[in-house]
Amino acid sequence: MTTTPTALHPAQKRILTVLVAAQVLSGAGLAAGITVGALLAQEMLGSTGLAGLPSALFTIGSAAAAVTVGRLSQSSGRRAGLATGYAAGAAGALGVVAAAATDSVLLLFVSLFVYGAGTATNLQARYAGADLAAPHRRGRSVSTVLVATTLGAVVGPNLVEPTGWLAEAWGITPLAGPFALAALAYGAAAVVLWVMLRPDPLTTAKALAEDEAESGDQDRSGEPEVSGYTLHLVLGAGVMVITQMVMVAIMTMTPVHMQHNGHSVGAAGLVIAVHIGSMYLPSPLSGILVDRFGRLPLATASGVTLLAAGLLAAFAPPQSVPLLAVALGLLGLGWNFGLVAGTAIITDTVPLATRAKTQGTVDVAIAVSGAGGGMASGMVVAVGSYGLLSVAGGVIALAIVPAIFFATRQQKAVPVSS
Repeated sequence: MTTTPTALHPAQKRILTVLVAAQVLSGAGLAAGITVGALLAQEMLGSTGLAGLPSALFTIGSAAAAVTVGRLSQSSGRRAGLATGYAAGAAGALGVVAAAATDSVLLLFVSLFVYGAGTATNLQARYAGADLAAPHRRGRSVSTVLVATTLGAVVGPNLVEPTGWLAEAWGITPLAGPFALAALAYGAAAVVLWVMLRPDPLTTAKALAEDEAESGDQDRSGEPEVSGYTLHLVLGAGVMVITQMVMVAIMTMTPVHMQHNGHSVGAAGLVIAVHIGSMYLPSPLSGILVDRFGRLPLATASGVTLLAAGLLAAFAPPQSVPLLAVALGLLGLGWNFGLVAGTAIITDTVPLATRAKTQGTVDVAIAVSGAGGGMASGMVVAVGSYGLLSVAGGVIALAIVPAIFFATRQQKAVPVSS
């Protein structure tokens, strides 16, 4: 069982402010690979079937980084883990620019892998927001960190064309421009966290827990009872794994689908901006809902929303940018519901002694599922269609609902220890 302050810790507001500042910056870096990664690979490799490879590479890199960031955070605190992760993401983004300038496919692959560290760190930051939060405010604390990503993530895709012009001025493909922006954004986020994330939220929470244990004055009155540790851990991770896989698969191929139907890179950037905004902007609402009504109802809403997104993306006329934007908006919203609910379940369940390490392991599973979704997406579209990919994704997402039903029945069958 976790031990967390039941009242607002005096450092929590400062910690959230610093995390918000870093997430605003990192959002722009996160958007680069999403918006033009598939298009850059298609241009350099000359194959639509491999267009999902960048997404797969930086999500595999994200998986590797999640382990490193989680373990470093567990041993040295969130400040060290998060700052290191963003610095690696900045280095990877610079590598992508260099790969485009030298037309080196090998350097592109390696750099996209390293670039994934930024994605992993962007997600790991949400856990830092919950370290010192009271149990009844965990959802809102997580959502505060998530929503901060919105500004940079929405602005980033809309800078595709301006950064492309800058890249052209350097004599390289315009599709490398957003990665130059990503390097600057991730680097700035690393500096902000390294300099300003004091006191460290995780090490402070562990110190408080030790003090309470020594004084025998632990108060868990605000802590939700958890029966069946493994069941809750698997459920929380499963919700996030499924939502990530479905979201990445459909999102990755949307710019390619639009380009094949005559839309400009700017139009694709607009749709992705709507999508990323929907991934993060509803976070305050999600936080309130998960704290007020519980983790499982919001997780259920995630599966249903992703099904609606997949069906709309599949059957929307390819010429309709507004309908594709709505579909990708629903895709982002469903992902947000799943991430907030799953994060709250994991944080409720995992003790402080292993919290960051376990969270890192969970995020590995999330990243691997995203890598699988990204890699499979190009292949499915190449042999089938974007519509087939979207419908299949929606149906897979709906599997969350019976999983929650099963978990609820199992929880009722397990007696809660007094």
